[in-house]
Amino acid sequence: MKYLKNAFELYINSSIHVSLAVVAFTLITFFEHDLEIDYNLLFFIFLATVTGYNFVKYAGIAKLHHLSLAKNLRYIQIFSLICFLGLIYFTFQLKLSVLLATAILCAFTVFYAIPVFGEGKNLRSLPGLKIFIIGIVWAGSTVLLPLINAEKILGVDLMVDFIQRLMLVVVLTLPFEIRDLNFDNERLGTIPQKLGVYKTKVFGFVLILIIFSAELLQNSFKNTAFLALAIMLILSGVFLWKAGKDQGKYYSSFWVESLPLLYVGIYLLLNFFLLPVPS
Repeated sequence: MKYLKNAFELYINSSIHVSLAVVAFTLITFFEHDLEIDYNLLFFIFLATVTGYNFVKYAGIAKLHHLSLAKNLRYIQIFSLICFLGLIYFTFQLKLSVLLATAILCAFTVFYAIPVFGEGKNLRSLPGLKIFIIGIVWAGSTVLLPLINAEKILGVDLMVDFIQRLMLVVVLTLPFEIRDLNFDNERLGTIPQKLGVYKTKVFGFVLILIIFSAELLQNSFKNTAFLALAIMLILSGVFLWKAGKDQGKYYSSFWVESLPLLYVGIYLLLNFFLLPVPS
């Protein structure tokens, strides 16, 4: 049992779970826009997410305590290096336009983690920006990259998809910010710090309502996509409503981050059962 627990914690702490969530959102974009799945892009996004998240979380620790890293952290460091090498390989499999867009998203990640504004300040430390930076990077990676890769013209409908995904990621990040209320520096100015827990949940529900309303107005409306998104929004609302400062250890880091994976499963099931029967 101890080994299973350690393996599970390694799975979470090495950013595999969150990276699969990002890949799941990317698959939704492929499905909704009838794009041929590009596995090179999926592997690239997975490896880039692992590398980026572990860089943000562990770079400072590794630098300061390289010789005294805990065993799991050593494994994470080695795993991250392997992912980075894989990332280099898949970089050469992608179009230049995708790489240019990725470079912009990568800049957000670097500026999020590294002090670039003097006095040790980075994007993460700027009041209120943290959650929206995460939303931009996730939405850019899971909506814009697949569309750019497919050489789709980024019109109004596609930008609405981007904004919807950004807002959905913000909703899914709010339980994390509520959880971290007891630990975050007050200077971060997170939404729960500014609004309190209850008003943060109300803010999240307003975003859910906007996402739902925008989907109703989308020109590319399809029953399967709409129903899957509606179920995803309901589940997101339930998890947000139940989120608290004293939530379980894995409430956000596993269960909330599992919702994009569930989203893909719901979409595929609905697509299977709602397919028109050939005459």
